[in-house]
Amino acid sequence: MSRFWALLIVVALNDVVASPLQVALQAPAITEPKQLQGRFLHITDIHPDFYYLAQTSEKTACHRKKKKKSKNRAGYYGTPFSECDSPLALTNYTLDYLDKRWASEIDFVIWTGDNARHDNDPKIPRTPDEIYALNRAVAAKMRQIFSSRGISVVPSLGNNDIWPHNILTPGPNSITNEFAKIWDIFIPFPYLQVFQRGAYYSVEVIPDEVAAISLNTLYFYDSNKAVGGCGFHDRNDPGNLEFDWLEVQLKMYRHRNMQVWITGHVPPSPGNYFPDCYVRYVELSLRFQDTILGHLFGHMNMDHFSFLESIDLEFVDNQDDGPEQQRKTPLYDTLMEEFAALPKKSEEIDYSDYAVVNTAPPVVPNPYLPSFRIFVYNVTGRLGFKANKRKHGHKRGGLADKTARCRLKENRDTWKCFLNGTWNSDPGSPSRSNKQWTPLGYAQYYLPDLETADKKREPEYKLEYVTFAPSQLHPAGTDDERSAFRYPIPLKRLPKSLQNSSVTESKFAPYSMADLTIPSWVELAQRLGNKKQEALRAEFRKYMYMGGEEE
Repeated sequence: MSRFWALLIVVALNDVVASPLQVALQAPAITEPKQLQGRFLHITDIHPDFYYLAQTSEKTACHRKKKKKSKNRAGYYGTPFSECDSPLALTNYTLDYLDKRWASEIDFVIWTGDNARHDNDPKIPRTPDEIYALNRAVAAKMRQIFSSRGISVVPSLGNNDIWPHNILTPGPNSITNEFAKIWDIFIPFPYLQVFQRGAYYSVEVIPDEVAAISLNTLYFYDSNKAVGGCGFHDRNDPGNLEFDWLEVQLKMYRHRNMQVWITGHVPPSPGNYFPDCYVRYVELSLRFQDTILGHLFGHMNMDHFSFLESIDLEFVDNQDDGPEQQRKTPLYDTLMEEFAALPKKSEEIDYSDYAVVNTAPPVVPNPYLPSFRIFVYNVTGRLGFKANKRKHGHKRGGLADKTARCRLKENRDTWKCFLNGTWNSDPGSPSRSNKQWTPLGYAQYYLPDLETADKKREPEYKLEYVTFAPSQLHPAGTDDERSAFRYPIPLKRLPKSLQNSSVTESKFAPYSMADLTIPSWVELAQRLGNKKQEALRAEFRKYMYMGGEEE
């Protein structure tokens, strides 16, 4: 590395990190159970960029000025609705904001990858040294803000956290070894060897109660041409090895009557994963539905939710659209088609056939606006659950005879024909009904004034929306019930209109979901699938693209 480049990294890192990078802040020893807040942070796709310069041209990835005829409009804190990444000013501001406003209000952090800039400037190609330096900088800030308070941070590897992007060979390799060092404080020591092999691991974010499993989705991602795609006969394919490990983890946590969040960078869908990898993901998700609280991902840069369905494990007749055709359809349109295909009546739905994937929007304003989410979960329901001992869119159509299809040469060696484990689903599990550890809702915050902010005027994170009904944000009932009430979102973090307990409708509460259980997500999807719900659909689309259009 040249002296100039080394100096550039040092200067940039000093700008990002307040404390010396070489000091790994250790979480203080916890001698007694920590008082739970009932909230956690999901943050994703920060994409800090050393080279970002204000008042430069979007056409240069906000790195250089163009001739006078071109617009040099790059903002000080970022350039919304563009292909420019996050300036260090935005990265610092966001993490400092979380430090001051939210770090004392949450129990753990889900951090789902992409902490380096995109490779979108041919004049300044990315290098491994730069990618690692950016990741070290953000990791150090996470240590300083959260780990120093005893708050677990659960990072995942993103497709832009490696060089070249998307391509990751089977481990151990230089990338898995380097991230084992960068994330040393976040990865429990018993999982270190597993991480070096495949960049996945597990953390008990609430000891003996709730775990978060961080997956390396690059071994499932169909843009990674260095792996085999979970082929049935390739048992040493890194994707298959990861799923084998995941199955063992889920069995262990289920045996211990624990609940689990599945996290990662690239969300599972027919349009993202190799077909066999997708089938294995869906099968495990449904088989352990009574153990998995939910699935949290990033990467897509669009706020949305989707379903994993049992139909994905079947052979379906009338499959008109191949993967390429599905990908050409805008994601919003695909989702509306999927939601419209759900049974219209709740009594016609077998909720054992569904799992919900939540894909969060990014911090980077590429191509929309910076965001983060605060999830709320049930910590007061002390009736613990014990498990019983037992296109981006989906392909629709009549179910074919699976036995006959599995005799065909093209199908006989696929995972669909061999995954026959007993499913563990239960209407009384926290993913299906509101009890201890059930996710109750989330509040999403964003920077609507990014374009007008400058050195003298900081931007301000504001509430974009909540999934709750306004009445759920305030106490009700008897005096005892009111005194025991836990505010899901602190009142000081809500706009003034929602601080008023008499408000029953609000532009900030478009969905009014009872909770984030599978039945509640299906009910919202049914409403969105109804073409007559034009206002609700418009709200969903607005949040998905933050007022812009799909890139």
